[in-house]
Amino acid sequence: MLDALRKALVALGLPVLSADYDFWIHADDIEAFNAAVQHLDLHPNRSPEQARGLGRYVLENDEKVDVLNARRLSTVDGRELVFEDVWSRREVTALKDGGNVALPCLDDLIATKRFAARPKDAEDIRLLEGLRTKRSSGGSP
Repeated sequence: MLDALRKALVALGLPVLSADYDFWIHADDIEAFNAAVQHLDLHPNRSPEQARGLGRYVLENDEKVDVLNARRLSTVDGRELVFEDVWSRREVTALKDGGNVALPCLDDLIATKRFAARPKDAEDIRLLEGLRTKRSSGGSP
């Protein structure tokens, strides 16, 4: 799932600035994902087999990209998210350059921000919950 979790907030129009990228992809897509970003000179720190065993790996050069590939993950409050379920609820967002990006639905995006529960994640959750409230009351985006 090409869901740069923190960058998803930017794509949704929220005022967030981050230098890190987080992707959650299907474990079967590791090789294809690595090939897709190879032109960015990003190097995996683990083989696909090692990454599948650990459920995560890092692509790096002067950037660091965390790649989750676990079939299921738990939030700090014990909620379990299953990749296939999150993928089935994804929302496709159009980008200004004419491309598209698949993002978790707002509820799932909020839940993914609870994987680590860092202070910056708490602020992101606050912004996302505000966006959810705005959408449910008929506002945009």
